[in-house]
Amino acid sequence: MQTTIVYRGKTYHTDLDDPIDISMPLRASEDNPVAWYLGAPEITPVKEGSWTGSVAEGGATNFNTIVFNPHAHGTHTECAGHITREFYSINTVLKKFFFIAELISVSPVQKGEDQCITRQQLEDGMEGKNVEAIVIRTLPNGPEKLRRKYSHTNPPYLEEDAARYLRDIGIKHLLIDLPSVDKEKDDGRLLAHKAFWDIEHNIRLDATITELIFVPDGVQNGTYLLNLQIASFENDASPGKPVLYKLK
Repeated sequence: MQTTIVYRGKTYHTDLDDPIDISMPLRASEDNPVAWYLGAPEITPVKEGSWTGSVAEGGATNFNTIVFNPHAHGTHTECAGHITREFYSINTVLKKFFFIAELISVSPVQKGEDQCITRQQLEDGMEGKNVEAIVIRTLPNGPEKLRRKYSHTNPPYLEEDAARYLRDIGIKHLLIDLPSVDKEKDDGRLLAHKAFWDIEHNIRLDATITELIFVPDGVQNGTYLLNLQIASFENDASPGKPVLYKLK
């Protein structure tokens, strides 16, 4: 379905019949990506006496219980409530679901034992674009991200000034293919989270961070319509299904 969008004085055209899903599927398998020192998610049929929630095992319906952690087991969208004493729910603060987004690709810079995404790299990638959301694909990129075990690997992360830059140019929704925008083991400083949400000054409750996305190599850098989908969890984070639509 061809659709016309007018955004900040510009007219775009897109085809809603041509979605690009950049979420990771959640699987009850050791092939599922995992972070933060947890095991694989579990999807198991309910069993009550002789009754089973599995048609393959003789039940009338499939009736599974799912045990997972949104931060550790796949694509998830989080709000400032992830790091605040006060409770804020992603289901409450995220009220709009379509945004204009810029997809950029970045090769993290080696700094000592760390790999970092810098402010300069983001400035170069954005090239002055005036959008609400940014999608960051890190390089090298490959399907192994769909099953990577991130615990104790010190993945790349955003420098504090890079996150501050995104806040300062008006980015409300940050999407990235890493388990966190911050260093895995940083003694709880969470500098990029705090800078992006402006925790110490004017907290941005309407801003979100989506982590553990996956953008295939065939998807070109550029401007997209983003549909930021979540489940209605009253929690700081929810499993997410962000979808892109190429804009012309």
